[in-house]
Amino acid sequence: MAALPGIKDVARRAGVSAGTVSNVLNRPELVTAATRDKVELAIEELGFVRNEAARHLRTGSSRAVGLVVLDAANPFFAELARGVEDTVAEAGGVVLVGNSGGRRSRERGYLDLFAEQHLRGVLLSPTEDQLPDVSGLRRRGVPLVLLDHPGGSEPYSAVLVDDIAGGRLAGSHLVELGHRRLRYVSGPNSLRQSRSRLEGFAESVAAADGRLEVVEAAAMTVEEGRRVGERFAAEPEAGRATAIFAANDLLALGILNAFVEHGIEVPGRVSLVGFDDITFAQTAVVPLTSIEQPAYTMGREGARLLYEELAARAGGEPFEPRRVSFAPRLSVRRSTGPAR
Repeated sequence: MAALPGIKDVARRAGVSAGTVSNVLNRPELVTAATRDKVELAIEELGFVRNEAARHLRTGSSRAVGLVVLDAANPFFAELARGVEDTVAEAGGVVLVGNSGGRRSRERGYLDLFAEQHLRGVLLSPTEDQLPDVSGLRRRGVPLVLLDHPGGSEPYSAVLVDDIAGGRLAGSHLVELGHRRLRYVSGPNSLRQSRSRLEGFAESVAAADGRLEVVEAAAMTVEEGRRVGERFAAEPEAGRATAIFAANDLLALGILNAFVEHGIEVPGRVSLVGFDDITFAQTAVVPLTSIEQPAYTMGREGARLLYEELAARAGGEPFEPRRVSFAPRLSVRRSTGPAR
């Protein structure tokens, strides 16, 4: 396979020095129009493509922003990424997206890669409560903003939704409908979001003297939700929960699929609430009551905080990291109704 043409090849074709080609690419105002035309013609004839990564390493700058999401298959994170991308594009930048898939090792690999590429900044939705090692970003002075994570005592800006309040909303809605036997379907216990939603839900159930069961799913996916729903359908109906709150919409939709297959009426026999309020929740066979968190707005706010920090650094001004928390909202649809 032939080697790709480089700056020296372009210089030979145009009959100029390599330095002149570099000026055409980086400082065209220093080169006469006639020389620029010769160089640009040589570039077109050879199919030369500039090595942006190498240029960024030399100059220590980049237009690119890195984004690592927890689960690209989840529409919530797709909306989050869209918010980031729109804001970065408005600022003249581009976004490089990595999907950790909930795997710590993959998350660390993306962060190391983004640090090596000298990106302008990185936005991260962490896989666990404890933040990964970001020493590479710190060493190179790359700012970091956390998405869907509170940040704790770490010196990073953060954007999130009040998950405890969201759990409370789900619980209050169901107990107001008369449900006293309730079940929470959580994601893996390592996920802070899942634990926080349970905390708020349990508060509402306890205040109504209700009975709460907790079932942990291996992942927050439709497939895992379907497995949970299958197990629920196999239980004796007597004494079974009359309402279920799932830690996210994908779990809730999987549960709903299993219930439809087994003829369990929603909400006639079981009321069902999800979390995230993704588009699929609204268009399900039984439109899903869900706790809305504004994914797109969260992405835009995260990117805005990143550029706010970059502007402060460029001006030599101190920057105080900020934590922005959005209030969740209950979207009531046909999947919830009075207890039988």
